[in-house]
Amino acid sequence: MIATAISGDSSMLGWFQALLPKEDNFFRLFDAHAATLIQGADALRKVLEGGDEVPRWCQRIIDHEHEADAVAREVLFAVRRSFVTPFDRSDIRGLTNSLDDSIDQMQKTAKVITLYEMREFAPHMRQLGDIAVEAATLTVEAVSLLPAMRKNHGRLNELTEKIARLESDSDTLYDHGMKALYEAHKTGDAMAFITGAEVYDHLEKVIDRFEDVANRINGVLVEHL
Repeated sequence: MIATAISGDSSMLGWFQALLPKEDNFFRLFDAHAATLIQGADALRKVLEGGDEVPRWCQRIIDHEHEADAVAREVLFAVRRSFVTPFDRSDIRGLTNSLDDSIDQMQKTAKVITLYEMREFAPHMRQLGDIAVEAATLTVEAVSLLPAMRKNHGRLNELTEKIARLESDSDTLYDHGMKALYEAHKTGDAMAFITGAEVYDHLEKVIDRFEDVANRINGVLVEHL
């Protein structure tokens, strides 16, 4: 009887432990999600080089967005099934949504470029692409530091401030790019101005979404330090 009871208790304990959250799983998922951002940003930068490879790189962005969606679904499922989470459930959802919004915005940019069959891009567009890659790189590092956020809070603050400065730089680049676009087409091809302006708008929003991620990370730090 005692052996049966011990066996039953062990089985129950195993079942209970299986339900307990594994916090490192959340952080691995955050890392996987952030990785899709750097892959998407790299592909976006290659799109902005122009030429015959544009459609291929646009498709790569779409593929990475699908990968990000799969990770996001897994995170949200883990939030629902876990008794304990590494930080607030609302913060986990907010961070996940902001990461997803970043790659979603890259996908929207790729779709516009595909729709208008664009093959040439202005220098300011490529510079915005460079900023997107830099912001993605900083985001990947920031997300990787979250498991030890108390220890890494100084570096996390530094990274989020850098992303905010990049967003400010992107605003300036957007203004300069739009001015150059207008000057190039004010007496010529109106459609080229319209399509170019739409691409600029989407590229600038890509950087905005990275700032949203940085703001979410700051919110987590404020709540948990």
